[in-house]
Amino acid sequence: MPDGREPTTVNVIGSISEVEAAEWDACAGVENPFCRHGFLSALEDSGSVDAETGWMPRHLVVRDEAGGLMACAPLYLKSHSYGEYVFDWGWAEAYERAGGRYYPKLLSAIPFTPATGRRLLVRDDLADAVKDQLADALADAMVKLGERLGVSSVHVTFPTEAEWKRLGGHGFLLRTGQQFHWRNRDYASFDDFLADLNSRKRKAIRKERAAVAEHGLRIRALTGADITEAHWDAFYRFYRDTSDKKWGSSYLTREFFSLLGERMGESVVLIMAEEKGSPGGSQGGRPVAGALNLAGADTLFGRNWGSEADYKFLHFEACYYQAIDYAIARGLEWVEAGAQGPHKVQRGYLPRLTYSAHWIADPGLKSAVEQFITGERRQIEYEMRMFQARSPFRRDQG
Repeated sequence: MPDGREPTTVNVIGSISEVEAAEWDACAGVENPFCRHGFLSALEDSGSVDAETGWMPRHLVVRDEAGGLMACAPLYLKSHSYGEYVFDWGWAEAYERAGGRYYPKLLSAIPFTPATGRRLLVRDDLADAVKDQLADALADAMVKLGERLGVSSVHVTFPTEAEWKRLGGHGFLLRTGQQFHWRNRDYASFDDFLADLNSRKRKAIRKERAAVAEHGLRIRALTGADITEAHWDAFYRFYRDTSDKKWGSSYLTREFFSLLGERMGESVVLIMAEEKGSPGGSQGGRPVAGALNLAGADTLFGRNWGSEADYKFLHFEACYYQAIDYAIARGLEWVEAGAQGPHKVQRGYLPRLTYSAHWIADPGLKSAVEQFITGERRQIEYEMRMFQARSPFRRDQG
């Protein structure tokens, strides 16, 4: 076991299947469901993540003398920048225009998932000094692997703030972004939340929810064994329709959703909207829309949305208001409804910083990226102040 005197050996594996689920999860913890073995293995086993899709697993693992897993990190060799939500297309284009080769690159992230969570996964039952040593060893190993493979860069996206600061000490450039999150202020009901809003915004949300109610849809939050393969069939149709329109192709295969339900069903919260009066009677009619969420220790994470019918305000209801209802009922502190979306502010989702860290091999590219990031950070700080000023709350929600 590392004791501060001997170097830590970090190994690279080509599939998360090389690690037992219980071992990986002992490092990942319970805070963020996307860091868990079940989610990452569902991506790999379904073919959503592999060399053919441009996500070649190169996960890092540290074992003690007895072979027990002490620390790990999700890591991928990427041949493109799709599915990342922290955009570096401009960096790649500029570098290749100058005669460099930007791809492949290394990325520590959760594929297709813009959700903040730990990336340097260390068992929590270790002494603090050992945990620090292991986290530093993982960060160093990312850089050393990047140098050995000759890649242009190593990126860590959506780490925690503490990890972000640690990576800065290992030569990574520190970048910020923003998302819009909802915070539960010990509300007992959705009406309690609305009471915190100014009158105009409160009336607007009530009007939107009333309009959805007039559609006569049945909207349910399903989890665990309540989610059937028929539900996944329907949701995959919604997902394909939406993702194909937005990005031109779908990242996730149909098998992924079945594996997710099988391996992490207790964490899945699937909001399904069904037409009433259709075949199925009181048990529900034809599914017309759905929103996929995963629940962590204190946060509900919104991931994917799709619909095959045009019902006004249904997107807001399924993705934002139903998520708030669920969080209040279960005492969750946060709802993270995914990337982008300044329109979320008027619905109670306020700006919150996100983080990414970037190690750049070429000094010239590193200098240019550092200059860009400095200007970008000032712009993000300005935008966050602007959005905070537009807060719909009657008092400061911070």
